[in-house]
Amino acid sequence: MDGIGFEQATVENVAAIEALVHEAYGPYVARLGVTPAPLTADYTAIVAEGRAVLARRDGQVVGLLISALHSGYMEVENIAVAAGERGTGLGSRLLDLADGQARAAGVTEVRLYTNAGMTENVAYYPRRGFRETGRRESGGFDRVFFARTVGPRRTSQD
Repeated sequence: MDGIGFEQATVENVAAIEALVHEAYGPYVARLGVTPAPLTADYTAIVAEGRAVLARRDGQVVGLLISALHSGYMEVENIAVAAGERGTGLGSRLLDLADGQARAAGVTEVRLYTNAGMTENVAYYPRRGFRETGRRESGGFDRVFFARTVGPRRTSQD
């Protein structure tokens, strides 16, 4: 295929996760004037809770999906893609993975939010089928909220 594999993260992956998150979100610090929430997350706890999935290419961590199941929906808490993988469709594949998690859990919606100052993300999610559901301050950040309905599982004939 394309050399990308997905796996559940383990505690041994925490340093690689932190490095990827720093690569993905570090450039936003100057623009936002604050440290984005993903840069302060406790990845050891998140991994221990089984909420982190990695994407690897040639053994290297190149993508991350952190999700959490809530009553009636799956929340994408963090999606990060290595700079060298941007534009390859990996972000879409990670979002599709979240859809699969939602289907497996029996929920029909995936929700996420991003900082309003991360204008690339605000533009990206609608192109991936997400609809904006609101904007508000939350946790000290100016956030834009999105959701998309999870359809039935696609097959190779679709």
